[in-house]
Amino acid sequence: MQVLTALPHVLTAVVSFADRTPEPEDVKAGWLAFGIFIGLILAVAFLGWSLVKQLRKVDAAEEAGLYDPSDRKPAVSLPVEPPVERSAEQRTEPGDDTRD
Repeated sequence: MQVLTALPHVLTAVVSFADRTPEPEDVKAGWLAFGIFIGLILAVAFLGWSLVKQLRKVDAAEEAGLYDPSDRKPAVSLPVEPPVERSAEQRTEPGDDTRD
């Protein structure tokens, strides 16, 4: 039982010795991390370029009639409501703050 009561104190001492913060002059940005960062940017750019290329191929194949026309989905049209006319009292100029 005495070992269990001393265990928290021992663990606290071990963690305090092991968890030392490095000095600011010991820490610097590395070229390896910069290279990895640039590599990730290039990978994302390549994936975007490849995606656009594949989407253009799909559009060209659809226009060439390679897909069955019965599979074509109807175009989705969003309902457009006519603009609501406001009276002269309700109209505000840009920059006017209507919140009181």
